[in-house]
Amino acid sequence: MESKPPVNPLENLDEETQRKIQELQMMEQTFQQLLMQKNAFSMESNETDLIIKEVEKTEGEVSRVIGNQVIIKSTKEAILEDMKKKKELIDTRMKSINEQEQEFSKKIESIREEVMKKIQG
Repeated sequence: MESKPPVNPLENLDEETQRKIQELQMMEQTFQQLLMQKNAFSMESNETDLIIKEVEKTEGEVSRVIGNQVIIKSTKEAILEDMKKKKELIDTRMKSINEQEQEFSKKIESIREEVMKKIQG
């Protein structure tokens, strides 16, 4: 019994539709990377919020870890200022990522609808 090569369900589609499918796959990969970035920033944001709360409650001497190797003494004010600047930067990046996420979602959905119409005839 002869084995037939697997049938590619996309081979009967026109070139434009095949190109759209490839574009959709690339966009979905980029979208996944964007979501991973968003998750990382979200974790960093939560950690920064926690640091700010803890430092605000702290009385007396405060130390900070630099590069997992060195601990230095600092002032509560200096650490709070640094952490609040870091939080602003994270928030700005998160806003940008959220906007990109919405844009990608719309584009992906639009291309997906186009492709499904072609596939379903």
